[in-house]
Amino acid sequence: MRYPKSLSPKGTIGFVAPAFGCNVEPYKSAFENAQKMFQSRGYQVEVGPNCYEGSGIGISNTPEKCAAELTEYYANDRSDCLISCGGGELMCETISYVDFERIKAVEPKWYMGYSDNTNMTYVLATMCDTASIYGPCAAAFGMEPLHPALEDALGLLTGSVKIVQGYDKWEEESLKTPDMPLVPYNVTRDRVIRSFVGKELISDNRKLTFQGRLLGGCLDCLVNLLGTRFDHTKEFLVKYKEDGIIWFLESCDLNVMSIRRALWQMEEAGWLQYVKGFLIGRPLHFGEEIMGLDQYSAILEVAGRKGVPVIMDVDLGHLPPMMPVIVGSLATVTVEGNEISLLMEQK
Repeated sequence: MRYPKSLSPKGTIGFVAPAFGCNVEPYKSAFENAQKMFQSRGYQVEVGPNCYEGSGIGISNTPEKCAAELTEYYANDRSDCLISCGGGELMCETISYVDFERIKAVEPKWYMGYSDNTNMTYVLATMCDTASIYGPCAAAFGMEPLHPALEDALGLLTGSVKIVQGYDKWEEESLKTPDMPLVPYNVTRDRVIRSFVGKELISDNRKLTFQGRLLGGCLDCLVNLLGTRFDHTKEFLVKYKEDGIIWFLESCDLNVMSIRRALWQMEEAGWLQYVKGFLIGRPLHFGEEIMGLDQYSAILEVAGRKGVPVIMDVDLGHLPPMMPVIVGSLATVTVEGNEISLLMEQK
């Protein structure tokens, strides 16, 4: 596994928009404020040509132009790391034109983003054997004040953070609007983790510890990649089978039936072999039930059969805050009641 160098104190942060750009409010103002924040901390910034674009369908620009920006900014030596401007809908079309052979050949740099950016963070790890960060996109860094989750994400980029932990409360409904682009997360709900071993709910605050390579992202994107020429998952699993895999998964548009179908598809494709545990983020469809199926049984029907820890309602994904995760790193997960810690070693 290739690990990029840490962002130095006066290093340059590059911004790219292979998914959505920051062309409308509240994202435009939040992105501009994020750049000011980074500069106030001594960093330089380099803004890609698509960062303020909105001419594409589901992404900032045409797939060809988005891919050209992403390839160039990853391969150039002007920036030390990359943060994606935002999520999106059709970044899968971007990666069709990305020059991954060129990316494999150059010195690696950190790439950070989530949601639609799974198309890059996951493929970097599985196809290029290069670690990435599944974490917040650029505009989130414009909030005032920064939530600890954002400080953790920056800490992973700089190398000052090795362990991330869950956060006490989470946001069910954002207060951010075009008129209030810089408001922080509206954290009103207590984090309540549900821990299982197999299908057994752990209700006695028993301490669970497990290790493995972190792999995953947004489930919507992962099953879309499955079976394509960008699916090198089985090769990755075999290479790191001695370490085993900790799958971290969260979902955006998928309802509970879609989540269950997605886990079935992963299992039937052989993706869940060598699994050591699951970290399941709060789904955007939180609390949904369809025909007696809820967000827990949707996961457990497949994951529960593996006999490994399945930790649910973790701080991951579309209901912030989210723990930033180094995709491809060797992790030790410790869970005790509602407390969770994630040690990520760059081995």
